[in-house]
Parts: sequence; C-alpha cells; structure tokens
Amino acid sequence: MLLYRTPTGPVLHADDSWYFIDRPWNDLVNDDSLFDTLTQVLPGLEADASLESAAQTPLAPITDQEIWAAGVTYFRSKTARMEESQDAGGGDFYDRVYDAVRPEIFMKATAQRIVGPGDVMHRRSDSKWIVPEPELTLVITAAGKIIGYTVGNDLSCRDIEGENPLYLPQAKSFDRCASIGPAILVAKAPPAKDARIKMKITRSEKTVFEDQTEIAQIKRGFEELAEFLFRDNSHANGCLLMTGTGIIPPDEFSLEKGDVVEIEIDGIGKLVNSMD
Repeated sequence: MLLYRTPTGPVLHADDSWYFIDRPWNDLVNDDSLFDTLTQVLPGLEADASLESAAQTPLAPITDQEIWAAGVTYFRSKTARMEESQDAGGGDFYDRVYDAVRPEIFMKATAQRIVGPGDVMHRRSDSKWIVPEPELTLVITAAGKIIGYTVGNDLSCRDIEGENPLYLPQAKSFDRCASIGPAILVAKAPPAKDARIKMKITRSEKTVFEDQTEIAQIKRGFEELAEFLFRDNSHANGCLLMTGTGIIPPDEFSLEKGDVVEIEIDGIGKLVNSMD
C-alpha cells in the first residue's frame, strides 16, 4: 500500500484503487499497527478514481516530524568520505565507524527545511562541491516502530565536511537541504533486498550522471538504526530516518543551478527535484 499526503488529505493507493483516509496525518504516521489498521478499514472505503490526480502532485509526507540520517552504511560512502576528509586528518573516523557497534546518526533537518516532490532544493552558497544522496528513508512512530518507507534526497556539501568532519552539521543541514516522497510504502516487511535505488541527474535535458544500487548493500539493519536513534531520545510526533547512500557521483561532479535529480526506489516511486 502507498500512502500519499496531498492537499485534499491522506490518500491511499491499494489494490489498484484510490481511497481517501479520514484521519490526521500525525495519527497515521504514529500508528504502530498502521498496516493492520489500513487493511482492516480498506473493505469499508469507497474507491474514488479522482484521487489519483491529487496523488500526482503530492506534498512531502511529513508535517511535524524531524528527519535524521545515518551515515557510512555503505562501503562506497565510507570510501568517499575517507577520501574527502583525508587532508583534514578525519579519514580514519569513517573507517572506524563503518565497523563499529555504534552507527553514525545525525540530525538532518527540521520540517521547515524539507521539501517534497517537484519542489526546488537549495545549493548552499558557501559550498563548491555539493551532491545529492539517494536514500531509503524509514518512517518511525513516536514509540520507535518502523511503519513505512519512502524515498529521500540528502544534499551533502562534500567540501565543507571534507575541510573538517566537525563541520558535518553545516555540510548537511540548511534551508531546503532534504527532499522526501512521493509516498510512504506501508508494508509488514521492508522492501526486498534486491529492490533497486536509482538516481539520474539531468542538466539542460542531458543525462550527466546515472547509477543504481540495491538495498542489500546497506550494512546496518533498519531495526538496529531505529533503536540507536531512539536510545535516550524522544520523538513526540515520530520521525524519519535516512539510511545512507551507496550512490556517489565522481569527485569532479557538483550540482549546478537547474539540474534535475530523479531518485527512484522499486515499489515506492520516483522523487524528482530541481536545484536553485
């Protein structure tokens, strides 16, 4: 089942039909048994084909939640971050955290810094090397229960973090630094291990970068990441957690104004954003 947040309210796509869900968004994303709840109410709902048009331009599937992020969960991201921080003496940090018990988890963005499908993302003005990071994103209730999965774009200023790893918050968190959507996959189990995460970047209608990976390449378990995120930490309205990236453009690449980033995860959908 795919749950969309739209201007008309929550819309569910299930069994090739479209349904309006008459519940506040925060109630839905904090329902520890959301899959069972939706399965139970579905037979009593009336399908409405007109809702499909609202789902074509959905809002970001978030209201009061924060977005957090996990890093160094792919071997490729570990290598890239070691390389970019080597001159600053921080390269060893990422090698160590990749194999450590404790994962790297950091605050990515508050709700007002997040955009949704079709919106324009922001290139930080003091960064000369900024890249998108496609990430499977967990939707977690206030009680720490994973109830869904969506697509995320985590913009990263590689030059700022590479200058000094202590600059990570500035490299990661700024206005319109994250995008999520288009929908939340509500399911009893995570996407299959062979589900693909794909990214394509176009510039002046020409593809300048394209790559893909699989969810199986994520080193950390999702429950493991959620447990660390909620350890001695509360999230009253629930939260979202990006699980890291395994797709990194070459070192000579940086986003430019007008670039269009398309990120697609099998079974969830495609998230498309342009750059300012």
